[in-house]
Amino acid sequence: MAPDGVRVLTFDVVGTLIDFETGILNCLRPLTGAGDAELLDAFGRAEGIQQRRTPELPFTQMLEPTYARMAAELGLPEGAPLRESIPDWPAFPDAVRALRALGRRFRLVALTNADNWAMTQMAATLGEPFDDAVTVEDVGVNKPDPQMFSYCLGRQSVHGYRRAEFVHVAQSQYHDIGAAHRLGYRTCWVERRHGESGTGATPAAATITTPDYHVTSLAALVKEWEID
Repeated sequence: MAPDGVRVLTFDVVGTLIDFETGILNCLRPLTGAGDAELLDAFGRAEGIQQRRTPELPFTQMLEPTYARMAAELGLPEGAPLRESIPDWPAFPDAVRALRALGRRFRLVALTNADNWAMTQMAATLGEPFDDAVTVEDVGVNKPDPQMFSYCLGRQSVHGYRRAEFVHVAQSQYHDIGAAHRLGYRTCWVERRHGESGTGATPAAATITTPDYHVTSLAALVKEWEID
């Protein structure tokens, strides 16, 4: 059953709803003979470094320097068009249908480390499911910085929503689940890499936070919460 008292679902977008790993691999495979796991691991390491160096930049504006760091490590050619490939990044197969179902019950809010341009592209890919979207361009910092969550809460409180009525839904322990849990939000971990080794293109979290809800897909969440 859906949890009592929940009125708002905030969603990480990149990695939870949009399959950015497939998008990255589709862009990079023609440029190198490196394997998929090697490319994703290198991306995750490079992104973690870049985020610590430029925490004010949206993730989607970090793609160029992140790739440059990967290229130096793996001997890749210069100038892969990662940012330009964002409109082609696919939604996870269950995302559009699940968001449509969840949107009939809850207010849906994107809470993303993307910039406004990329958020517009990804919202279109997902079928325009959101009632609101908060990006790094709005706040000036990236998750896991708590200011992202505070800004989002403040914006939703104008419409009468309280933190106790939120569940934050995300795949990244590093960017989302740990930070939201520490701030007192209920969390739902969508473990997209369930059964796979490593953390792929996402930086590894120092510790794994136990979420309030744990599923391996959005389809499983819709079924578990008995959403029609």
